[in-house]
Amino acid sequence: MSRRCEMCGKGVLTAASRSHSNIQTKKRRFPNLQNKVIDGKKMKVCTSCIKTLSKPPRRK
Repeated sequence: MSRRCEMCGKGVLTAASRSHSNIQTKKRRFPNLQNKVIDGKKMKVCTSCIKTLSKPPRRK
């Protein structure tokens, strides 16, 4: 199972969870991936890419 956006390549980030006594525990932050049909292909896309796709193209 790929946890990576198929458009921008955004993937899993690692971070440290700190307790009150400052003990470090590793944790993983996953992107918000959604299944979406784009141009007739089913893709796993992050929500920031979906938001960008819904915007009208910029004019020069």
